[in-house]
Amino acid sequence: MMIMNPTRTGGPDARTRRATGRTGRTVRTGRAAVAVAAAVVLSFTSAGFANGATGAVPRDHNGEEITVGIKYDQPGIGLKTPDGTYTGFDVDVATYIAKELGHDPSDIVWKEAKSADRETLLQRGDVDFIAASYSINDERAEKVDFAGPYLLAHQDVLIRADDDSIKQPSDLNNKRLCSVTGSTSAQNVKEKLAPDAQLQEYGGYSECLTGLENGVIDALTTDDSILAGYAAQSQFKDKFKLGGFKMSNENYGIGVQKGSDLKDKINTALEKMVADGSWDAAVKKNFGPANYQNEPAPKIGVVVK
Repeated sequence: MMIMNPTRTGGPDARTRRATGRTGRTVRTGRAAVAVAAAVVLSFTSAGFANGATGAVPRDHNGEEITVGIKYDQPGIGLKTPDGTYTGFDVDVATYIAKELGHDPSDIVWKEAKSADRETLLQRGDVDFIAASYSINDERAEKVDFAGPYLLAHQDVLIRADDDSIKQPSDLNNKRLCSVTGSTSAQNVKEKLAPDAQLQEYGGYSECLTGLENGVIDALTTDDSILAGYAAQSQFKDKFKLGGFKMSNENYGIGVQKGSDLKDKINTALEKMVADGSWDAAVKKNFGPANYQNEPAPKIGVVVK
């Protein structure tokens, strides 16, 4: 099975790799080449498992890879920049997890995980885990497993700064409400808060944002953490504002394949990230400029309804 268009941490022109060893292993070897001598293969395998008592497969940090799904278009959460680097809270969390699994940052292959594609990416084995503003819910939990949660966000709306017509969720009735395909946000509003909202589904949040800026869309709804990231961008200064509605609880989890032993290992990594202060540092780094009032780090295994 080929990994479709992944990108290594080092830049945008990284090579595509072939996925291997997904049952019980957390790695991609990525070093197999045509006509490799049998003796070299044996030597590499022996070196890779020489210290197996650590609980995770040891790494030689010299070509082994881990493929991680993230968002590419969410400032503050997961963003691929024009120079091919990656920034955001989910990127920092995923990098920390990979480190605890035995990987250097240079071992990470980043792959875009759009909302509608996340379960499929995991089920096909295209990624090892997903950190992509991935809210834990019962429907998704039937298809994949979740470690975490690692962030508690709330659903909100982003509207134009000069729009005073939307002051509460019910004001979204008869308004053009945008969210992305595969996200639960807009449907939550229509089912529970504003049944006459006119839902508009786009392929990505950046498309919704363009529609909002141009007046084609009246409001963009998703998690407040994501919206804060957009509002904080310099090119959108003073153009948008958050409604501050807190319409739902969104428990971000790390998605893994059903039955994967990565779940427990990732939970251990997340607990360590909170304990050593790295979680707080990542929140301040990514959300501080937007004055985002985050919730405290959630307790692993506790989903707030």
